[in-house]
Amino acid sequence: MTRNPNLGDMDPAEFRREAHRVADWIADYIEDPERYPVLSRVRPGEIAAALPVEAPLDGEPFETILQDFERVLMPGITHWNHPGFFAYFAISGSGPGILAEFLSAALNVQAMLWRTSPAATELEAVALGWLRRLLQLPDDFEGVIYDTASISTLHALAAARERCLPSVRAEGMAGRDVPRMRVYGSDQTHSSIDKAVILLGLGHHALRKVASDAEFRMRVDALAAAIAEDRAAGWTPLAVVATVGTTSSTSIDPVQAIAELCARESIWLHVDAAYAGVAAMVPGYEWILRGANLADSLVVNPHKWLFTPFDLSAFYCRHMDQVRAAFALTPEYLRTVESAPVQNLMDTGIQLGRRFRALKLWMVMRHFGASGLRSRLAEHMRLARVFAGWIDAAPAFERLAPVPFSVVCFRALPADPASTGVEIDSLNEGLLESVNNTGEIFLSHTRLGGRYAIRLAIGNLHTTDVHVARAWTLLQQHAETLRRT
Repeated sequence: MTRNPNLGDMDPAEFRREAHRVADWIADYIEDPERYPVLSRVRPGEIAAALPVEAPLDGEPFETILQDFERVLMPGITHWNHPGFFAYFAISGSGPGILAEFLSAALNVQAMLWRTSPAATELEAVALGWLRRLLQLPDDFEGVIYDTASISTLHALAAARERCLPSVRAEGMAGRDVPRMRVYGSDQTHSSIDKAVILLGLGHHALRKVASDAEFRMRVDALAAAIAEDRAAGWTPLAVVATVGTTSSTSIDPVQAIAELCARESIWLHVDAAYAGVAAMVPGYEWILRGANLADSLVVNPHKWLFTPFDLSAFYCRHMDQVRAAFALTPEYLRTVESAPVQNLMDTGIQLGRRFRALKLWMVMRHFGASGLRSRLAEHMRLARVFAGWIDAAPAFERLAPVPFSVVCFRALPADPASTGVEIDSLNEGLLESVNNTGEIFLSHTRLGGRYAIRLAIGNLHTTDVHVARAWTLLQQHAETLRRT
């Protein structure tokens, strides 16, 4: 029987040939990403303009498609796997994680039910259990994988709302007498908290930003005062979000003291440890999660600083029953005969479809091992301390925040000590743009205490002393040029 060439999948022989070609391409890319400028140099609309406006009528050879991938798309890629990528939270998708993604795509697992792939459901529990023990979190913290910390935090606050106001699932928030609920975070809290209170129907005004101290940590006295003031005004305190590794400066909120306050006030505590939480597995850094054992929920992102390809956010909760109460819903076509202890992942969140994300986390932890992960994290923090030392020793630069992990916040100083704040900000804006235009490194910025700050974040597996030293050389050279001009 002759197969219709317009039906079926790619020919297995062709797939094997092209898979080897793609694997070779990836291996070459990982081996030498520095042949590309770290920051894409295309202009807006350039990529779209280079591609047809309609899909082809007839299929094209994969070799041709891959050529266009290199010719058209690669110039528009900002290379997060480049060792000179120091922007945002520098990450790298490691080899074992990339291979796991390859396998996950081939299996095309949809892990909504235990039945739809038992291995996906059970491996998720195993991998999250491994990570939980590496971070020394309590065993009663049940874990589930989401895509990003924004979604993890959204589910944490939804669970807090469910505990505070269980009728909201059936009756909603509007058109009835419900208390005004308040969520607290420091003035350094991630913007995902803002979006979560908006989406949950609490209203943006429900989020109260608490003052931080000179090291950008939430002030517990200010939090206690805000809670007391809100209770007197008729608000119902719903949740507090404490951060371990804030986005701008990687500051560490006093989780222990915040947890004790939340316990006294019967308020849900969510710990946002998306970036820095993994550092707790490094000897000497266990203290960063002190008090997290008292929290109601916690998030840590292996895709930020544990070499797991984007995306994978690990959410832990000691009240997962509240999460399920908020979201579990089983239509007839998804009912199965399995009973406890089987858990269906679709019950733990808003999404029904779920990728087999656990596979890559499991493979990364197995490949590197606990000691390998610890040593790599420790090395990144060492490199950051080295860079911070150079900043501190240079009269023409100023460090703007402590360096507890692998991010350094700093600024260049102008030649004239009488320069205004606007002039200093302008110098640093120009410096950031200038060094990023070299194509060798990519830095980002923030504002700390109203001052423009350049951020250098280290987190790539291939970043070494050589790359950090090169960044420092470029910063000094370009700052001096800008001072003269």
